[in-house]
Amino acid sequence: MKIAIEAQRIFRKNKHGMDFVALEVIRHLQESDTLNQYYILVASGEDKCLKSSINMKVIEVKCPTYVLWEQIALPLILRKVKPDLLHCTSNTAPLFCKTPLILTLHDIIFLEKRQRGNQSLYQNIGWYYRRFVVPRILPKCRKIITVSNFERKRITDLLHLDPERLVAIYNGFGNHFKPIVSYLDTTRKYLRQDKYLFFLGNTDPKKNTIKTLKAYRIYLQQSILPLPLLIADIDETYVNPMLKENGLESIREWLIYPGYITNSDLPAIYSGAEAFLYTSLRESFGIPILEAMACGTPVITSNTSSMPEVAGEGALLIDPTKEEEIANKLLQLESDRSFYNQQVAYGLERVKIFSWQKTAQSTLEIYLSEYKKTRT
Repeated sequence: MKIAIEAQRIFRKNKHGMDFVALEVIRHLQESDTLNQYYILVASGEDKCLKSSINMKVIEVKCPTYVLWEQIALPLILRKVKPDLLHCTSNTAPLFCKTPLILTLHDIIFLEKRQRGNQSLYQNIGWYYRRFVVPRILPKCRKIITVSNFERKRITDLLHLDPERLVAIYNGFGNHFKPIVSYLDTTRKYLRQDKYLFFLGNTDPKKNTIKTLKAYRIYLQQSILPLPLLIADIDETYVNPMLKENGLESIREWLIYPGYITNSDLPAIYSGAEAFLYTSLRESFGIPILEAMACGTPVITSNTSSMPEVAGEGALLIDPTKEEEIANKLLQLESDRSFYNQQVAYGLERVKIFSWQKTAQSTLEIYLSEYKKTRT
């Protein structure tokens, strides 16, 4: 079988969630499946993180924009490759393509009521593009993969899809996410303090940055030994106006916001953190929950959408709209070391049910099943 996988953004330097999902699944298929031939279709970029092998050919497809790449350049290269199946990995796919299609639809947040906030131009374009494309390609999909049972039900209910066409396959986490004892060499690149709290936020309103910082202010007021807060994926051009607008300027000296933190540095960052805050309003999965747990770091996460499904019943679940709940969990971890150690042990055990090997194997089973249907 000839399988084409769209992985447009995996060569970009600053990768995010969907990019890592595609990359990890492809890497594990490359290692485990020697019977089928793969064609990985990527856009040009700085990080050549995947190499061709006997059963896998990486093809760089050049095109100036995301939309033109997917709607024009991708169908053109498919005419040359002539695959038996096309797997598009990041919510959208070509509108006009005759190749049997499998789609990974991570979420349908873009079809829900939009959270108020200062979205970037890139986020706005992506939001409108997905709203236009996704409803038009879903009827063409032979199978739709999503990443949690929560999201599967949400998609089925909102779009009235046949549940048989939609399957939930959990994400995994990288093998390099494990407790790092000598983490200071890495953390010193981002902050001078030995201990700190860690929050993965960005400018997307769903990340709940403002509420989380208000909770952090409560923590600072009540903590006996307050720790600074390291925030990934935002910089001073966003933070400073946001602090002023929300009356949070008093906490500025406690915040460290270096911007993007490379994936290879994250295990050390998690390991050095006393706690990890993943207080989003809405997620389809939540890979950082697993990454932090695998590094032995207690995770405070939300009781909404998919996060309880991923974190499990024993996790520190909070209402992300209630600042006091977030602050109280931080203070409990600070004051009760036995409770803290229980959370560390719980996380290390919880992550054992997730792996990219399982994700790749389940994905391959869908390829084989759908290909068999095309031959009968």
